[in-house]
Amino acid sequence: MGKIIFYEVRSFCCTCSGHCPNLQTYFSRCNSIRVDSGCWMLYERPNYQGNQYLPRRGEYPDYQQWLGFNDSISSCRFIPQAGSHRIQLYEREDHKGLMVELTEDCSCIQDPFHFNEVPSLHVLEGCWVLYEMPNYRGRQYLLWPQEYRHYQDWGAVDAKAGSLRRVVDLY
Repeated sequence: MGKIIFYEVRSFCCTCSGHCPNLQTYFSRCNSIRVDSGCWMLYERPNYQGNQYLPRRGEYPDYQQWLGFNDSISSCRFIPQAGSHRIQLYEREDHKGLMVELTEDCSCIQDPFHFNEVPSLHVLEGCWVLYEMPNYRGRQYLLWPQEYRHYQDWGAVDAKAGSLRRVVDLY
């Protein structure tokens, strides 16, 4: 299990070692965080909703350091590690059209596959982070092993997809 510490102010902190669907019961805003161990996804709203952030191991003195839009962190999820990773990307909704399978990180989906959008996908093994823009930038979406028949299934507002990264304990 991992460990992450959220600080509202210097003298007050909240430590998590597993999933926490509502951090608002402990603090109203998140001034800084420290990721001691494991991989974590932070969510802007309770119940794993809103903007998502994947901080690496280390200290983050303010929300801009973890690429946040504001100081609101309301839930977090511990991401278990997997030995192998495999994901299938489809050019149309409901797993239709051309399919491309990945087992490694991809910094620019458009270059090798000519996809500007990913309307549906299927995570077969491991957890992945889908980034809205190439080179692991923009909004982030955590993808668990399951079928995603529509981009709204992973919480996106559109099908933009720029890059994909495997979640491994190198974070």
